Amino acid sequence: MCALVEVRGLTKVFNGVAAVDNISFDLYEGEILGLIGPNGAGKTTTLQMLLDLTTPTSGEVRIFGKAIAEDRAAILKAVNFSSSYISLPHSLTVRENLSIFARLYGVAKRAGRIRELALSFEIEDILDVPVRRLSSGQITRVCLAKALLNDPLVLFLDEPTASLDPDIADKTRRLLQNIKAERGLAILYTSHNMKEMEEFSDRVVFMDMGRIIAEGRPDGIKERFGGASLEEVFLKIARGQAR
Repeated sequence: MCALVEVRGLTKVFNGVAAVDNISFDLYEGEILGLIGPNGAGKTTTLQMLLDLTTPTSGEVRIFGKAIAEDRAAILKAVNFSSSYISLPHSLTVRENLSIFARLYGVAKRAGRIRELALSFEIEDILDVPVRRLSSGQITRVCLAKALLNDPLVLFLDEPTASLDPDIADKTRRLLQNIKAERGLAILYTSHNMKEMEEFSDRVVFMDMGRIIAEGRPDGIKERFGGASLEEVFLKIARGQAR
């Protein structure tokens, strides 16, 4: 497999405290990699550095074999991001928001692409509704549609299903798995839903206090820490009971 994202010795220090402490991992083509850990483990800071929103104190991130500083426009054209906590312009409709992002990403057939994704995420009936009138779950679906507008090769997701009901969350996971299988999409995502993480991830990276404490397939992580589920492992680590 080809590593699309390579992280080496990544560190971020805030006021003398290492939020991310010398971590290294790879994200491969056609892989779903779960990034998990307690609050304050360093997951969000790691995502921010991968997206070039925060400058690392030290270490390196390479995407498609290049540092973002080498060819930022080309790299970001094939990358996208979604979060349950993204804020969109509230006065614009869903269609207007997606159209603006489609232009920014250089999508050729914008109207058709928006229509296709609206059907996939079941938001076709709210395309002309202002964002301010949407529920949190509807906004999450709009943000996921936004993240796929440019057919990315690498997708970063921060708690992508946190605001979704079980039915839509399941459909979203199936859609992403289908895209992964068809196009080799690489996904790195965070979630506090350990059942989802266990079923959805090919591999997981477990962080605690800024460091990677375990990496591997979910079954291997459970075996290492003596847990019947990832949730049980998570609780052991969060409570300082991991052996």
